[in-house]
Amino acid sequence: MATILAPLNLMGYVNRSEVNGPGCRAVVWVQGCRRGCPGCFNPASWSFAPNQIVPVEEVVEQILADPQNEGVTFSGGEPFWQAPALARVAKQVRAAGLNTMSFSGFTLAELQSAAAPPGAQDLLDQLDILVDGPYVETLAVHDPSSPVSSRNQRVRVFNPALSDRIHWASDQMEVHILKDGSRLVTGYYGQLGLTP
Repeated sequence: MATILAPLNLMGYVNRSEVNGPGCRAVVWVQGCRRGCPGCFNPASWSFAPNQIVPVEEVVEQILADPQNEGVTFSGGEPFWQAPALARVAKQVRAAGLNTMSFSGFTLAELQSAAAPPGAQDLLDQLDILVDGPYVETLAVHDPSSPVSSRNQRVRVFNPALSDRIHWASDQMEVHILKDGSRLVTGYYGQLGLTP
C-alpha cells in the first residue's frame, strides 16, 4: 500500500528573493502560526485554514526550475508546524545542490525539546541556516546590516560553508511583479512606514 504524503498549506511563494537569506533564493511562506506576535510582518499567515494546498513535489519542481535560485528559505506563518513536509522539500533541494534556511518563532532549544512540533528535528537536520526566536516589536532592529528583525533572534549557521554569507538585511524590502500582474512585497516595512 502506497504512503500518502501530506501536501503543504502555503501562504505564498516567490523566486529570486535577495532579502530572505544569502544570495538569490526561493521563498516558501507557509500558512499557520499560533503566536500572533504584535507587529508581525505576515498576519495573513496566522490562520491554519487551507489556503494554497500544494504537493511537496510541485514545490520542489518550482524551486529547481529557476536556475537563479541558489537556495530556499522557509518563512510564514511558522514553518515548523509543517516540518515533515518541509523536511522533504529541503532534502530534495539540498540533493540538487541548493542551500536551505528557515525562520522560526521557536527557539532552537524549543525545537530540540520533547515539546517541539512533530518532525522538528527532521527539518533541523536538513537546514543550513536557522533564524530562531519570536519577533518582539519592542526589540525591533532597524539596521540595514542586521539579518535579524528583533534583538532576541539568533542566526544559527549549521553549514560552515555559509558562515561568511550572512549579508542579507532584515530592514529591506522587495517588490515582485508576478506574471498575472499582481505584486508580492517581501521584507520589512517598518522603517518606511508602509503596511503589508
